[in-house]
Amino acid sequence: MEWFESWFDTPYYHVLYSNRDYTEAENFITKLTQDLQLPPKSRIIDLACGKGRHSVFLNKLGYDVLGLDLSRQSIEFDKQFENQTLLFDVHDMRNPIDADPMDAVFNLFTSFGYFDNENDDKKVFQSVYQVLKPGGFFVLDYLNEEYVRKSMVPEATVVREGIEFKILKKIEGRHIVKDIRFEADGRSFHFFEKVKLHTLEAINAYAAECGFESIKTWGDYQLNEFNKETSTRCINLFRKKS
Repeated sequence: MEWFESWFDTPYYHVLYSNRDYTEAENFITKLTQDLQLPPKSRIIDLACGKGRHSVFLNKLGYDVLGLDLSRQSIEFDKQFENQTLLFDVHDMRNPIDADPMDAVFNLFTSFGYFDNENDDKKVFQSVYQVLKPGGFFVLDYLNEEYVRKSMVPEATVVREGIEFKILKKIEGRHIVKDIRFEADGRSFHFFEKVKLHTLEAINAYAAECGFESIKTWGDYQLNEFNKETSTRCINLFRKKS
């Protein structure tokens, strides 16, 4: 089992990241859909949707949304939000997506770069390309590897819901590795996260190889221009060539 299959499927993953700023996320998604000029009823996939908050918000904005995630527990949780224009399903992003052609696919908040094999990274781009309409958009919201290298905090302790998470971070080759240890429910746990430090050039190369054209790159959730040295994010907008 891959690290993300076990860690993302535990309740403790969601406890650790329960402080995420969803107001910022909703503001970002609103700005994004406005910039793309996606009309109401556009069909959007939220790829790696987790517990579905962003899928639900996109649906409230008037979009027809399909939320996909590898975590069966997350999708079971998400099912409570389903309606005629909001559906959820278990899916590995490396595999072809069985859906009608989409207007856009969003992969948000660093939900990519988990795979050791470069071919797996390419399979994600291929699956997205195949499910999009000609001219459809792919938004890949990723970390800025240069910023991560400069700003990494090697050690931290985070307390959430009475659980003390001890976190160690290090860079190993092309990956940033986060080691997570904690005790909960009378047991000791040890998980890790491993995310590839993809450069903007590498991401663009994958996209071009699959037939995408790069439209623009933003550097933060306010959609400011990307700066390799200072931007906190690397948010890529691609379009499927007609």
